[in-house]
Order: sequence, then structure tokens, then C-alpha cells
Amino acid sequence: MADDDKMYMLNALWYKPDGGAAKYQEYLDAALPHVKRYGGRLTDSYHPDESLIGEFDADLVFFVEWPSQKSFDKFRLDPDVKKTKLLREAAIRDSLLIRCSKI
Repeated sequence: MADDDKMYMLNALWYKPDGGAAKYQEYLDAALPHVKRYGGRLTDSYHPDESLIGEFDADLVFFVEWPSQKSFDKFRLDPDVKKTKLLREAAIRDSLLIRCSKI
């Protein structure tokens, strides 16, 4: 994948007990304006109901579409985005972030 190709980041999240979901919404409220500023777009979000093959018990999964790796890198290195990190850490006990390309 070239650095200027559109990419998709798969996010799988496991919330902390006692309010992790609400705290993650606070993080999204703070982070999404920055995602949009760098050309990212949050797609539909899903609550996995049941894992039919393998073990997977995430609380939330979604994709963020990015125009390029460069735009994602600018987003994650932005000092204002880094300030939202504490909100995310207060909400999430575990996560996966997987770079994907459309076929």
C-alpha cells in the first residue's frame, strides 16, 4: 500500500467496567473534529453480538476511513489530538487497531 492510498483503520474496543462506554463517547466527542480536519471519516459502528468462529468479545468495532497514511500520521501526531489520549485511556481496557485496504 502506497502512502497516498486511501486506507481503513479497523478499531476493536473493550471498555473498562463502570462507565467505559460513556467515557469513550467523551473521547469521540473530543477526537472526531480532529479526525474530520485531517480528512478521516468514521463509518458505521457495531456491537458484536456473537462470535461464530474463534474468540472475539469486543464491545465495539468500527472503521475509520483515511485519505492516506500521511493524513493519519498528521492526525496522530497533532498536539491537540494527543491531549485527548487521557480520555481514551480512561475508557478502554484493551483495543486493536488494524490498517486495512479495500479489495
